Amino acid sequence: MLENPKRYTITAALPYTNGPIHIGHLAGVYVPSDIYARYLRLQGKDVVFVCGSDEHGVAISMKAKKEGITPQEVIDKYDGIIRQSFIDFGITFDNYSRTSAPIHHHTAQDFFKKLYQEGKFIEQTTEQLYDAKADQFLADRFVTGTCPKCENPEAYGDQCERCGSSLNATDLINPKSTITGETPVLKSTKHWFLPLNEYDAFLREWVLEGHKNDWKPNVYGQVKSWVDGGLEPRAVTRDLDWGIDVPVEGAEGKKLYVWFDAPIGYISATKEWAAREGKDWEPYWKNEETKLVHFIGKDNIVFHCIIFPVMLKAEGSYILPDNVPANEFLNLEGNKLSTSKNWAVWLHEYLQDFPDKQDVLRYALTANAPETKDNDFTWKDFQARNNNELAAIFGNFINRVVVLTNKYYDGIIPTPNEFTEVDEQTLTELKAYPSVISSSVERYRFREALSEVMNVARLGNKYLADEEPWKMVKENPERVKTQMYVALQIAAALQTLCEPFLPFTSEKLKTILNTSVLDVNWNSISKKTDLLPAGHKIGEAQILFAQIEDAEIQKQLDKLEASKKANQIANAKAEPQKEVATFDDFTKLDLRVGTILEAEKMPKANKLLVLKVDTGIDVRTIVSGIAEHFSPEEVVGKRVTVLANLAPRALRGVESAGMILMTNTAEGKLVFVNPDTEGVLNGALIS
Repeated sequence: MLENPKRYTITAALPYTNGPIHIGHLAGVYVPSDIYARYLRLQGKDVVFVCGSDEHGVAISMKAKKEGITPQEVIDKYDGIIRQSFIDFGITFDNYSRTSAPIHHHTAQDFFKKLYQEGKFIEQTTEQLYDAKADQFLADRFVTGTCPKCENPEAYGDQCERCGSSLNATDLINPKSTITGETPVLKSTKHWFLPLNEYDAFLREWVLEGHKNDWKPNVYGQVKSWVDGGLEPRAVTRDLDWGIDVPVEGAEGKKLYVWFDAPIGYISATKEWAAREGKDWEPYWKNEETKLVHFIGKDNIVFHCIIFPVMLKAEGSYILPDNVPANEFLNLEGNKLSTSKNWAVWLHEYLQDFPDKQDVLRYALTANAPETKDNDFTWKDFQARNNNELAAIFGNFINRVVVLTNKYYDGIIPTPNEFTEVDEQTLTELKAYPSVISSSVERYRFREALSEVMNVARLGNKYLADEEPWKMVKENPERVKTQMYVALQIAAALQTLCEPFLPFTSEKLKTILNTSVLDVNWNSISKKTDLLPAGHKIGEAQILFAQIEDAEIQKQLDKLEASKKANQIANAKAEPQKEVATFDDFTKLDLRVGTILEAEKMPKANKLLVLKVDTGIDVRTIVSGIAEHFSPEEVVGKRVTVLANLAPRALRGVESAGMILMTNTAEGKLVFVNPDTEGVLNGALIS
């Protein structure tokens, strides 16, 4: 762990441009990294915070094939959506680049060439999965199958999303091509490999010894498991038609593996930023007094803690990451977030539905951050955190302070009189918070840090509730001047302390408290008692956090339910064809139109209805297992299809003479198989 670094290089995982950003990405990577970057800037630190669109993953090609467009059209579409969403949400990247940029292609190819020329790769001809029907090798996500470690039947060729294991496509059991659905065959091809096994001693010393006390247990544990399990050479090239060309002779038609080129995107994004700002990029990547921190999700741990560090070590001139504070996964309403199933809260849609509530989502995701275990986002919890915490605690305190100051003193900070023991104790407690919050942030415990920020608001609320200036003003108005002065100092401190977490709220507070003309900074909170000096005039009160009504939440829940149904329909699969039946078999079936005349529940049976059905040839009793789906009143008068010559069968003492034909919709709803019965009499045969 680097003490007192001169500068910080902060990276956030590059999002795939095969879809928009959702709340899982925000909670895992972008909100915590932005909190950290904002916090460091408030300390006056030299920070570069970079990210960019990852545009060479196989997922891009898959999306393009599915939509019938080119990969370039896919990346241009989603890069624009993602880029604007980050801006609107207040993520303060110093540079957001893209891996299709020329500077990135050159940087990645130069990196590869240096390692190639220095003999750091192994060149091997191996057997890879090949789809003969599509006439192409199946890299990464073009193949799915059963994970050899947890038996997940939907693992990808590069990773199992259930257990988090990093895989090779050839590891999968019962592999299938995602392009054609065919079972692939093995075919020989030449590739270049990074010999991870040769860096075993380096990784043990650097990670397992050097970071066992400061890296998060989930990160350290996964790295240790990989190293102890024995490392093997990892291919850094692929047989693909989309990506960065491998820049050596004999590599025609081959591209750099996305997990070789993507992390180099952090370097090229820094280069791009430095060129724009007139700076030198190298100190941010090649100076030992620079602290490099990667913010990622847990599915990227292996790539950022083993593969990329080995690449940097092999190249020889780069610093290694000081920390990789990966979060666990965020679920949504009890189910795993899924881009392909559209089970997500998309950032750009959230910003349309809640255009002035960026901080509410930042707060909810941080307060419930999956820092040590998978957590669940629910819309009800989102509503409760806004109404019961942000509005009721934070917003309530600020509103009371500002309203009373304007009421009693026309918005001018009063000159305090002598401080009581309670005043002194409150101000002393306030001065301790910057250090407490800093300690949590610098240990990447952002949920804990946010809780301490809210404790500052609680401190203010408790002080006002105990002191009751609205009562005291009638008895001792001079005392109220001191009370309001103390409360206003808490409000000023909140303005700065909340900025990394609630930046839009901080900006509102700057307007309300009129602090643009004052020096209210992180360090001054612990040193000064007059953050808002006597005589300073504040503005009018504004509502910081409006209540979120039930109807707004129900709209979001309805949207998710509609998405679930749409996905069920899109992915509905017909049952396989049964064994062949002859024409004679079919002619034995007596299918005819009937009408349900009467219906009642079978006593002591939850699933059965006893029906009287007019079949045209008779009125008969049919017992049907539909009581959990229909009430007796709903089915009376229904025209139905009846299998009339089914052998009678006694069910709970009632003889059932036939069967009503039913089926399920794509959403799983039971429905009658109704013939087009207009003008058709009961008893008409169906043939």
